Amino acid sequence: MRCAPSRPERGSAVVDFVLALVVLVPLVLGIVQVGLVLHVRNTLTNAASEGARYAATLDRGPADGVARTRQQVAGAISARFAQDVSATTVAVGGVPGIRVTVAAEVPPLGLWGPGVRLEVVGHAVSEELP
Repeated sequence: MRCAPSRPERGSAVVDFVLALVVLVPLVLGIVQVGLVLHVRNTLTNAASEGARYAATLDRGPADGVARTRQQVAGAISARFAQDVSATTVAVGGVPGIRVTVAAEVPPLGLWGPGVRLEVVGHAVSEELP
């Protein structure tokens, strides 16, 4: 024989659900934010390395590396992450090379929280005539 629940317990499932959501939603948003930041960082690193390799070829220069990096970033994620790209000639292990630097800010998910500022660098040794 089943007893009917007493009146004071009506609606307690809704309260339990809301209390669980208060904990779970920020946790899930935090995990998704970390995934987004890692994805953007890896994409920017790959684009900077590709831009440096492209600029280091014999018939190219730093401006070509910047253009190639911007093209790679715009094609992979969004052009707004490719606004702060620079390339300079440097010494890589004692030989001439190119360094491409990309700086971007990943916006926060949800309604609050700080954006994450990223700065990645790609290096390549310049080709020279024999």
